[in-house]
Amino acid sequence: MPEPRPTPPAENTFVSLGCNIVLPVVILNHLTARLGPATALVLALAFPLGYGLWDWWRRRKANMFSILGLLNTLITGGLALIGVTGFWFAVKEAAFPFLIGLFVLGSSWTRKPAVQTIFLNPNLFQLERMQESIRQHGREAEFSQLLRDSTRWLALSFFFSAVLNFALASRIFIDLPLDLPADARSARLNEQIAQMTQWSMLVILVPSMAFLMGILYFVIRRIRQITGLSDDEFMKVNG
Repeated sequence: MPEPRPTPPAENTFVSLGCNIVLPVVILNHLTARLGPATALVLALAFPLGYGLWDWWRRRKANMFSILGLLNTLITGGLALIGVTGFWFAVKEAAFPFLIGLFVLGSSWTRKPAVQTIFLNPNLFQLERMQESIRQHGREAEFSQLLRDSTRWLALSFFFSAVLNFALASRIFIDLPLDLPADARSARLNEQIAQMTQWSMLVILVPSMAFLMGILYFVIRRIRQITGLSDDEFMKVNG
């Protein structure tokens, strides 16, 4: 009788976001002027590519964050490499959260909605105890509906972010004169990217985080109602 396949180790969401999204953005924003567009692009691509390959070897499944990180880095660095400015950078800024929103929305019709992957982390929740209580109360369908509904709200938060991104980027990324020297164009573009990064913290990140915190609060409150457990009973309060 063959031995059961071991359960793949849980992914650390924060490490994944750091390697696939944050580090490539930091490299493109702050090292392009020093290293040059091509070198900075290759270095930035190395993080989501390397992490994705490592995670696939470890868990034998494609990592969606790595795929999205590769696409975002390739488009951002590619636009800088070919010297495109203005409107197309605004489109790129909106396209990334929009694509994430589509992935998240699509997952709501699968067996594992995005909220289950992102929020219901075994490092934070006592998943076995939750599932046992849900089965005892016969509320599996209600819990599945919660995951689907909250995943769709999560997708909506990314679509909202896409609209904010496009509106902000349209004001910041203006077309540069074609006769501007290459070094000057690169410097001006880096200034625009830095300005976009700074304003994103206030205009986009704060509303998006408020949206996410609201979704998390809703999920925890509904888990409490569905399972009949207190927060201390289904959350790993002490790590």
